[in-house]
Amino acid sequence: MKLSKRGEYALRSLINLGIAAKVGRPLVRVSELAKAEDLPVKFLEQVMQQLREAGFVESERGKLGGYRLAKASSQIYIGAIVRLVDGPLAPIGCVSQSAYAPCNCPDEAHCGLRMLMLDVRNAIAAILDRYTLADVVDVTTRKLLTSGKPLPYSTPPVASAARAKGRRQRSRAGTSPAEGVIHQLLGDYAI
Repeated sequence: MKLSKRGEYALRSLINLGIAAKVGRPLVRVSELAKAEDLPVKFLEQVMQQLREAGFVESERGKLGGYRLAKASSQIYIGAIVRLVDGPLAPIGCVSQSAYAPCNCPDEAHCGLRMLMLDVRNAIAAILDRYTLADVVDVTTRKLLTSGKPLPYSTPPVASAARAKGRRQRSRAGTSPAEGVIHQLLGDYAI
């Protein structure tokens, strides 16, 4: 099994949508997902469409539209995503559970290569089917926070941020000089 670019983009985008959900961001535009992971937008749109059709994500159209997870990240197993996008996990067809194809060997029941590849398939499936998107999101966010990096999508989109900044500036018009300094020092964290 080799994870394709399509599979990689699907997983990376779902992880980002999981982080967005965790920090309370309701929707993320495809262009934001693509920029965050340096992915081609047009190709990512196709990947997101496949994920939407399979029921893993939902979309909303319009200026403030975007994508979100269609169900809790704890209900999305990594193995299901890989199978959806890249097909069976088996390295050869004669050990696949979902796409069995006979091989060339004369005695499949006693074939050493088949037994080895069956163990490989079982190991891959056991790992990918054990982890949920929530597990990967938790590890990712923990690692980001430990290394001092901000969580992606924890700030509102640019249009919302500009409106919020305008409201904060208007609300600060009557503040004391000391409060103004505090707001300057803390920036967006002081509300």
